[in-house]
Amino acid sequence: QCNLTGWWENDLGSRMHVFAVDGQGNFSGQYHTAVSSAQKPIEPSPLVGSQHLDEDGQCTFGFTDNWNKFSDSTAVFAGQCFARDGGEEVLQTSWLLREKVDSLLSDWKATR
Repeated sequence: QCNLTGWWENDLGSRMHVFAVDGQGNFSGQYHTAVSSAQKPIEPSPLVGSQHLDEDGQCTFGFTDNWNKFSDSTAVFAGQCFARDGGEEVLQTSWLLREKVDSLLSDWKATR
């Protein structure tokens, strides 16, 4: 059964720390990104999310990451936790990142 609580690391070296998941599936934590196009030094950023609590343990989840300490962007992640044979847990996610732009005309380049 997947448990989101703890440290996770992705292929690019970014790390996420989920503090605890409550009985409703809500959680908070910090995201330590290893990649950024921001001009300021990278700092850990707060995250909040929700997990769908499933009986089979392969839950879906989502969280929002506010990069407010070093960037004008916000990211949202959606994914699923999988338990491999042997008990190793793997998170598969997709994400969208929204950067602040100066005008409506620039909106086309704001989301990655």
